[in-house]
Amino acid sequence: MNHQDAVTSISRLIREKLGNIQAGTLGLILGSGLGPVAEAIAHRLDIPYADIPGMPLSGVAGHDGFLRSGLLAGRPVLALCGRVHLYEGKTPAEVCLPVRALAQLGVRTLVLTNAAGALNPLFSAGGLMLITDHINMTGQNPLTGPNNGAFGPRFPDMGRAWCPGLLALARRKAARLGLLVERGVYVQVPGPSLETPAETRAYRRLGADAIGMSTVMEAIAARHMGVRLLGVSCLTNKNSPDCMEEISHEAVLATAARASEQLVRLLEALAASPELDTEYGKA
Repeated sequence: MNHQDAVTSISRLIREKLGNIQAGTLGLILGSGLGPVAEAIAHRLDIPYADIPGMPLSGVAGHDGFLRSGLLAGRPVLALCGRVHLYEGKTPAEVCLPVRALAQLGVRTLVLTNAAGALNPLFSAGGLMLITDHINMTGQNPLTGPNNGAFGPRFPDMGRAWCPGLLALARRKAARLGLLVERGVYVQVPGPSLETPAETRAYRRLGADAIGMSTVMEAIAARHMGVRLLGVSCLTNKNSPDCMEEISHEAVLATAARASEQLVRLLEALAASPELDTEYGKA
């Protein structure tokens, strides 16, 4: 089965289980340790990834493994609870299968979340960062190979990969909630090893404010299909090259879980906003 057939098969099965996807449905991808966000979704129906033939399965702690349909602040949502990563041996195409399926189902606005290390010395662990731009340091791209015109153009423009309108809306909502939300550039590395002090300095000099092992592949695939994006990183640790502290995956998950409360409040405010259904911030 080729990639397009796999995407079509996955989206068809989801539609068979859920029925037609409502206009205005918001897509969510929940990163490491951010499973508690899914608990805010009401009237939910879950489809385990294992019940969706062709859906890639994650073997990483902190990534659940199901698609949740329901309502967030009254808005229909489709939430991918758990993702796969390049460091698991997955290809970029496999990593992006779920995102492409959401786009084929009609999702036009997608929020990508992740757990990330703070590179910017002014940022603190436990907070949120809105992604303004990204750097791809994986050496891979989901669009490599023959272009599928059914998905998008051969050379998609990435000058506005992260929707400025959604970013502005998220900043306003955060301010009204009294949430301190940073803005910055996210860099994806392949992983799974964490960064050395020298690598931390190098990525910072490149202009990155936060670092992680997901999100950019999905962002490229989503923009290729015309989906507008908002990115939110939960800053789970602080990368200070002159005083690097040991960090464990368990500690990252614990901090992400604590940051989930802020993320839930922000996502609920965004979901409740009628501006998501207007031309405001159109990609």
